[in-house]
Amino acid sequence: MKSVLNSAAVVFISRVVLVIVVVLGGPPSLLAQQSSAAALSAVRIADDTHAPLAGGSRARLVIGPGDLLTISVFNVPELQQTIRVSDTGDAAVSLIGNMHLADMTVADAQAAIEVQYRDRNLLIDPHVNILVTEYATEGVSVLGEVSKPGVYPLLGPHTLLDVISVAGGLTQLAGSSVSIRRRTGEEQVVQLDANDPQKALAQDVELHPADTVVVSRAAIVYVVGDVGKPGGFAMQNNGRLTLLQAIALAQGVNKTASLSHSKVIHKDPSGAYTTADIHLALLLHGQEPDIELKPEDIVFIANSKLKSAAVGGWTTAVQAASAAAIYH
Repeated sequence: MKSVLNSAAVVFISRVVLVIVVVLGGPPSLLAQQSSAAALSAVRIADDTHAPLAGGSRARLVIGPGDLLTISVFNVPELQQTIRVSDTGDAAVSLIGNMHLADMTVADAQAAIEVQYRDRNLLIDPHVNILVTEYATEGVSVLGEVSKPGVYPLLGPHTLLDVISVAGGLTQLAGSSVSIRRRTGEEQVVQLDANDPQKALAQDVELHPADTVVVSRAAIVYVVGDVGKPGGFAMQNNGRLTLLQAIALAQGVNKTASLSHSKVIHKDPSGAYTTADIHLALLLHGQEPDIELKPEDIVFIANSKLKSAAVGGWTTAVQAASAAAIYH
């Protein structure tokens, strides 16, 4: 009798232990799926915590016609596909058919496909991932004073300095002003100070597909007359150049120059020329402050044999400036 009771007790305890093991452990495949789903949910929660930053400080990238998409579904490798968005903005998604994905962000498109899979009872808890492997028309146009102007594809956000670097960098006649026209039609002007790397980095802005970048050309000041190297000189110092700096770029005045009968010729917005007398001897000796030149100004250094510009010297200076070589 005792042996029968002991056997029954052993069977009862074994069954209880088996139930506890099944409840706590569960089937290995189910446990793995639950762990994977929990990990994916944790990743999505972490992504959601960064969502305000991506949507606030950065312009949201959208899918457009011609884009190449790679769509995959978590734990369903059979549904992975690479498709191109049609001209009408539609894409043929596996088991769903045509869906209009144009003008949607990647996150919105993922959510829309998940809803379709769920509502059609195709998948219980789908997790869709979309990778835009190629933007067809979403390039950044870089024009102006860069080494290689053109349209450059831009996968994701990049900065202005990134795009200029891809375009071969600035030319030696580039100005400090860069105009940016956004895909929304907004325009922005950025001043890039090449002489101060910290300021240049501080002024660096983020660009997005379909933006247009135009790098300005540095303003020109002309120095003609009795100087070592007559010609036009770029105002690369943030658009600022003084009279003495311009003369230094022109390799100084010759020994035959008249230091008291030179002129600065300025062209006003109406196209008329005005002249101002300068006394280089006083400037060189620090007796008068240096003169800050304006874009397109012409510095005419008279020869000692021509004591004034009254005999048409400044007219000759304008003609010489129009044919002058441009130096950087």
